[in-house]
Amino acid sequence: MATGQEPTTPPPREQQGEVPSPQQGDAPAPQQPAADDSAAVLDELQDRWRRALADLDNLRKRHAKELERVRDEERARTAAAWLPVVDNLERALAHADSDPSAVLKGVEAVRDQAIEVLRGLGYPRYEETGVPFDPTRHEVVGVVDNPDAEPNTVAQVVSPGYGANGRQLRPAFVVVSKRQE
Repeated sequence: MATGQEPTTPPPREQQGEVPSPQQGDAPAPQQPAADDSAAVLDELQDRWRRALADLDNLRKRHAKELERVRDEERARTAAAWLPVVDNLERALAHADSDPSAVLKGVEAVRDQAIEVLRGLGYPRYEETGVPFDPTRHEVVGVVDNPDAEPNTVAQVVSPGYGANGRQLRPAFVVVSKRQE
């Protein structure tokens, strides 16, 4: 039996009040076929177990290859999004000898393009002042006593933050107005 307990045999028929008939005989039931069946079932289960382990190992290997492929594709997509920014920076540097205001406008355009690339990758820029301090979006780099501002609000943005909806690339580095006493 599969439970590990030996089968109990019923008491002899003489004890139960029955007399054995001559056709039944007193030969015990053969136990060998049951043992062979158990061994065959065990072999079958072990074979299935080994196949399942091999399938799991193949699945892990296949997943690792697929993950690496997806990472490579995403890396290439992100790099391709930045190529126009690099091209425009090189154009701005090529015109560095010309009118400084034109170069300044060109660099500002490249910066705007870079901000747009980050937004397209899911990391929009935020740099609001006057909003309540939020430790999940802001990192305090200074505190200022500003009587015109509400306490615990962003008075100045030192560096803008990038990200939204729990996907943050970098928090905004801010100066916060302190509580007035």
